[in-house]
Amino acid sequence: MKAKRRFGKLVLIFLMAILIAGCSTKQDVSSSQNTKGKTSDSGGTLVIARLSDAENLDHHFMSTINAASVTHNKIYEGLVGRDKNAEIKPLLAEQWKQLDDTTWEFKLRKDVTFHDGTAFNADAVKATFDRLLDPEVASPRAVVFKMVDEVKAVDEYTVQFKLSEPFSPLLSILASHEAGIIAPKTIEKYGKKIIQEPVGTGPFVFESWTPGKEIVFNKNEKYWGPEPKLDKVLFKVVPEETTRISMLETGEAHIAEPLSVTMMDTVESSRNSEIYRSEGFGTEYIGFNVEKAPFDDARVRKAVGHAVEMDSIIEGVFNNIGNKSNSLLGPKVFGYHESMKAYEYNLNEAKRLLAEAGYPNGFETTLKTMDKKEWINMAEVLQSQLKGIGIKVDIQVFEYGTFVEQANRGDTEMFILSWRNATGDADYNQYNLFHSSSHGAAGNTFFYSNKEVDSLIEAARAEKDSDKRLELYEKAQEIEMEESVYIPVRVIENMAAISKGVKGFSISPSGYLEINDISIK
Repeated sequence: MKAKRRFGKLVLIFLMAILIAGCSTKQDVSSSQNTKGKTSDSGGTLVIARLSDAENLDHHFMSTINAASVTHNKIYEGLVGRDKNAEIKPLLAEQWKQLDDTTWEFKLRKDVTFHDGTAFNADAVKATFDRLLDPEVASPRAVVFKMVDEVKAVDEYTVQFKLSEPFSPLLSILASHEAGIIAPKTIEKYGKKIIQEPVGTGPFVFESWTPGKEIVFNKNEKYWGPEPKLDKVLFKVVPEETTRISMLETGEAHIAEPLSVTMMDTVESSRNSEIYRSEGFGTEYIGFNVEKAPFDDARVRKAVGHAVEMDSIIEGVFNNIGNKSNSLLGPKVFGYHESMKAYEYNLNEAKRLLAEAGYPNGFETTLKTMDKKEWINMAEVLQSQLKGIGIKVDIQVFEYGTFVEQANRGDTEMFILSWRNATGDADYNQYNLFHSSSHGAAGNTFFYSNKEVDSLIEAARAEKDSDKRLELYEKAQEIEMEESVYIPVRVIENMAAISKGVKGFSISPSGYLEINDISIK
């Protein structure tokens, strides 16, 4: 294994040398963009080289953390946020209280304006949630706030959320990107259409978006909170990872993300860049479309689970980076089922289940994934392993946006995906991924329906007692595992390559890029 990694390292270094010599523009962004009069660690343009573009810039239509990470807490802000320890903190709301089981009241800040100069107030909050919940807008994220009957502007700086039923994790979803407050004039301009020019209250102001190429933000000179140290932020779409890393070496970029396991040695040996790592809330998994034959039979799905030797995937594909998962919830998420067991590697049991389901000689199927190195490698290992029980797998690799579109509309049989969990609460995982009302873009790309699971999820939403909520989530997870809706793979480890001159960068457990405190030396 070590010899293989050393060989790979030499190849990658050679490729980088070619890229640097032939592709570099030789431009040092951090120095060329600095504003006159700024200190050495203030001002300048931050360039983030990313694997894929955002599918859109409208929080009411985003289906991925990848897209939300661009705008959340940068352009748009919510009533509440999370601190560095992932604890709920005030943001656009200074304080709040629960008046009764179904009424929450928020007192708003009085010193905030939107990027277009209009005042932030209770009417703006109401306008945002009225749009999100409007059936004619048909937002795929409306399901997250399904329990909200009305958002009422009590006075200019007081707003109430009136719920149809008790909902314990309300604050956790108000801290996620779905709850970002949009300028009323922008809502009036775009109405039911997807917003192309986002306007919020955050520390950065939208300048432009060239789909497939770059998104540009400028510093909000009138931001109500701590002044950002950066003048400008560029999110550049750079699909090839060796190019992203070479951009760090030449000063053309400051952050390259995500970072694959195969490139870790290259970054570690660099004098100009270093590795950022942190554990996430979410997990990676192998999913089944349970409405498509033969995966509409739980015995077939379970057979696949028993035919996958996960330890060899964790070691061979991920080089033991990130822990093997037993659930779609990471250990840091409230509701995590610590004692639940995933599938044991057992080829005899896998063959028995396939024969019982009517496939003694196996079958042919497709496995879809996006153009992410580890996932492509994992797909190839799965292809090899499933041959052992007669399943012939055709691997289909797609660009990120195309892959997500296909998964959302159910154009899949087997697939490799991840769910990052934006809130740190099991509800965000369970309701989005497994509830019958969440099929498709809302998150349930398994197209799974189970009335008992629905009831458990709904009961956990209303339950105030934490211990009882945990019990409900544990039972729901056990049923999902028994019915083999998915095969858990690995707890997500956020990884990026960053220039050694960049300070203050982090990736939240939810997967959001945190850039508001960044300075460039």
